[in-house]
Amino acid sequence: MSEQSKYLVATDSNFESEVLKSDKPVLVDFWAEWCGPCRMIAPMIEELASDYDGKAVIAKLNVDENPNVSMKFGIRSIPTLLVFKNGEVVDQVVGAVPKNVLSEKLDALGA
Repeated sequence: MSEQSKYLVATDSNFESEVLKSDKPVLVDFWAEWCGPCRMIAPMIEELASDYDGKAVIAKLNVDENPNVSMKFGIRSIPTLLVFKNGEVVDQVVGAVPKNVLSEKLDALGA
């Protein structure tokens, strides 16, 4: 795929500046390489990143590589998708869900 991914790669070090301080709604996909359902929803996350380009931030955070943020938000099962607005968690989805479920959550925040 030649097109550059539009989603943000969130890490322990950039989470505060890129997610918590964002002026747009942020959807963060907490995932890992070994997680089957995470791989299943990955293309959908890419689509959301394109659909909401400029309106919301779509981010992926690898829980194995970034344990601090994962622990801070109590991520126990993946995929977990957290929706942030103004630095606060305003919604959460655990498990693979259809794209429209996530779109509705972002739309509800004015994305």
